[in-house]
Amino acid sequence: MPVPPRAARPATVRWAGLLLAAGALVLCVLLSVAVGAKPLPLGTVLDLLGRLDDPAGGNDLLIVRDLRIPRTLLGLLTGAALGLAGALIQALTRNPLADPGILGVNAGAAFAVILAVGLLGLTSLRAYVWFAFAGAAAAAVVVYAIGSLGRGGGTPERLTLAGVAFGAVLGGIGSGLTLLDPQTFDALRFWTVGTLAGRPMDVVVEVAPFLGIGIVAALALARPLNAVALGDDLAATLGTNVARTRTVGVVAITLLCGGATAAAGPIGFVGLMVPHVARWIVGPDQRWIMAYSVLLAPVLLLAADVLGRVVLRPGELQVGIVTAFVGAPVLIALIRRRKATGL
Repeated sequence: MPVPPRAARPATVRWAGLLLAAGALVLCVLLSVAVGAKPLPLGTVLDLLGRLDDPAGGNDLLIVRDLRIPRTLLGLLTGAALGLAGALIQALTRNPLADPGILGVNAGAAFAVILAVGLLGLTSLRAYVWFAFAGAAAAAVVVYAIGSLGRGGGTPERLTLAGVAFGAVLGGIGSGLTLLDPQTFDALRFWTVGTLAGRPMDVVVEVAPFLGIGIVAALALARPLNAVALGDDLAATLGTNVARTRTVGVVAITLLCGGATAAAGPIGFVGLMVPHVARWIVGPDQRWIMAYSVLLAPVLLLAADVLGRVVLRPGELQVGIVTAFVGAPVLIALIRRRKATGL
C-alpha cells in the first residue's frame, strides 16, 4: 500500500525552495540560450538579449533571436503545461503513477495529429491543434474505461498498464502510417519523439493562448483539489463542487496536453517526476505542489534539452529521448517499491 503523505514542511522552507526553483529556472533559461552547436558566453547572451532589434547584431544575434529564444520559450510553456497536467491527473485520479504520457493522453494527441497531417493534409499548427485536443480527451476517456473494467475498478496499477498498452498501440499504428508515406511525414520525423528544436516564434505565439488558459485553470483548482483529496462526500460538505472541479480539471488537462503535444510532440515522464518531487518537498498541499510544478517542470525540460545538445555535439539528442532515459527508471522504481508518495 502507498505510504502516508509526507508531512507539510514549514512555510519558510517552502518559500526558500520556491525561490531556489525560480533561480534554477533562470539559470536553465540562460543556458538554453547560450548552449548549442555554437556556444555563446553568458556575457554575450546577456548583451544580445538587450539589443534584439539591432539590425547590425550579426550571426550571433540571429541565432539567439530566431532559433534559441523561441526554443526556450516553448520549453518554458511546454514544461509548465506537462508538469501541471501531471499534478492534475494525479490529484483527480488519486493515482501517484499517473502522467499524461503513461496514461496515453500524449499518445492520443500525437495520433490525432498524425491522422490530421496524413489523411487531411493539415500541416500548420493552427489547423491540427484541434485534433490534438480531441485526441488527448478521447485517450483519457478510453484509458480510464479500460482500466476500470472488472473487479476492483481503476487501481493505479491497472490504469498505468492500460495507459501504457493503449499508448503503445497508438504509437505503433502512428509509426506505420508515417512509414507508408515518409514524404508527407518528413516534417514530423523529430516531432514524433518530442522536440523543442526547429520551432519558430509563430508556433509559440499560436500555442501560448491554449497553454495559458490551461495553466490558469489548473492553478485555480489547487484549493478545491485539496478538498477532493479528502473524498467526494467530505469535499461536498466543505462546499466544494466536485463535479465542476473534475470538469474544469479535464478541460485543463486537455488544453495542457493537447497544446504541448501539438507544439513539441509527445514528451513523456515530465508530468510523472515533477509532481512527486514537489510533493516530497512540500507535502500534500496542492497549492504548493502546483506552484513548484510550474517552475520545476520547465527546469527539467530545459535541462534535458541542453543536455541533448551537448552529448552529441555538433548534432543533438531530442528532448523526448532524454526525458525517457531519465523517467523510465523513475517509473520502474515507483512501481517496484509501491511506496509512491500518497495523495
